[in-house]
Amino acid sequence: MSEPLVITSDDPILESLNFKPYRSKVERRVIPFLPEPGDPQTLEVKTRWGAVLTAKPGYFLISEVDTPNDYWPIDPHIFEASYKITRPGYCIKSAVTLLAPLTDLTGGDPDRLVTVVSLEGAETVRAGDFYLAKGVKGEIWPYPKKKVEAVMTPAE
Repeated sequence: MSEPLVITSDDPILESLNFKPYRSKVERRVIPFLPEPGDPQTLEVKTRWGAVLTAKPGYFLISEVDTPNDYWPIDPHIFEASYKITRPGYCIKSAVTLLAPLTDLTGGDPDRLVTVVSLEGAETVRAGDFYLAKGVKGEIWPYPKKKVEAVMTPAE
């Protein structure tokens, strides 16, 4: 098996991808990560696909409403530029997310592993199961194909 293809937000290959704009169509839960001075100042978050992401003080923990314990961390600057609080403990993503199939980076090989280096940590995923997402500040992350179908709609 070959080594995973590693992608970072400043990788020149990203310029060759045909990103398409999408909008989230769901409300999500949000809680700030604000540890007390004597508590651990980072929080390790394990994703469904086994990656470990790191939340730092001030990050936001976002989850789908129906899976509140399956959350992911978001940098506070990205949160402020991308999300809007709708009511206490809930938000919507107001920014457009750009998506491109990860298989566009693997020559169409759905089984190739790709390591996407996000702001919160590196995530290695199977290309055929994920899109590459690009956010408002050029940040990237893997986005599950099944989730795109469930919570996203093409932007006009």
